[in-house]
Amino acid sequence: MAMVGQQVGGVPVRFRCNFSIAESIGQVIIWILLSIITLGLALMVFPDYFNKVVLNKSEVLDVNDKVLGKLDCQFNLASSIGHVIIWMLLIIVTLGLASFLFGYRVIRVLLNETRIQYY
Repeated sequence: MAMVGQQVGGVPVRFRCNFSIAESIGQVIIWILLSIITLGLALMVFPDYFNKVVLNKSEVLDVNDKVLGKLDCQFNLASSIGHVIIWMLLIIVTLGLASFLFGYRVIRVLLNETRIQYY
């Protein structure tokens, strides 16, 4: 996720993610329980929220590895409930083939909802 050579205001920047394996395992356990409780419906928003957690654990660094800020993904379910329903129907109608495109849609929406909070 590093952006070597990119600049913000003349200062080269890159990203560092502090999302640990333990946090990843905890998230997966929570989502397995949610998918059992909701009979699998939670899996439609799993990619959104799992990637949101990773983005929110990312920092923006300068060329000297000094932290300039952090990423803040402001995505919430209320802002995209229509898209989730449409994609759920598309995945059902196409017998799962639309799910390959769904992943790209998730990344696009999350990046559009992410801001940098400078310190």
